[in-house]
Amino acid sequence: MNIIKKIASLAFSLILFNSCAQTDTKMESINLYNISINSLEGDVINLNDYKGKFILFVNVASKCGFTSQYKELQELHNKYKSELVVIGVPCNQFGEQEPGNAEEIQTFCSKNYGVEFLITEKVDVKGDTQHPLYSWLTLKENNGLKGSTVKWNFQKYLVGQDGNLIDYFYSITSPTSEKITKFISK
Repeated sequence: MNIIKKIASLAFSLILFNSCAQTDTKMESINLYNISINSLEGDVINLNDYKGKFILFVNVASKCGFTSQYKELQELHNKYKSELVVIGVPCNQFGEQEPGNAEEIQTFCSKNYGVEFLITEKVDVKGDTQHPLYSWLTLKENNGLKGSTVKWNFQKYLVGQDGNLIDYFYSITSPTSEKITKFISK
């Protein structure tokens, strides 16, 4: 089953890449709202449902030095829930610091940090099996703004109310930092 997911992810990434139309010297970006990802429970999270809100995507892990940021992510969710959707994206690609299955991740987040914001299925955020969401977040030709590489757990990507990438923030940036909140609290 895992190989099927990898093939599907690669095929979707190729479709995303090939759907970028060349207009003069600028590539048109892909629409974030056409991408979906599954929740920890296996339900489809349709990003189109969040049009008009900021979205903060964070690749999360339960055994990382930055894991305590779950608390600040929940604070951010509580404070700005009418303007912002926080989406945690579990990933095990950095030091194998998210070894848990869906149930273990859900229990850990709820029990230790009272997490109420969305948590997705565990995905790859880089490499050949990168989830299409992260292809959009990290590739300039897809998001229309800038390219990046996910360096470690708890790297954050902020998307505006219009579905356009605003910026990304490395793990050391606190979720409640003014670097992030200045965009939301305008």
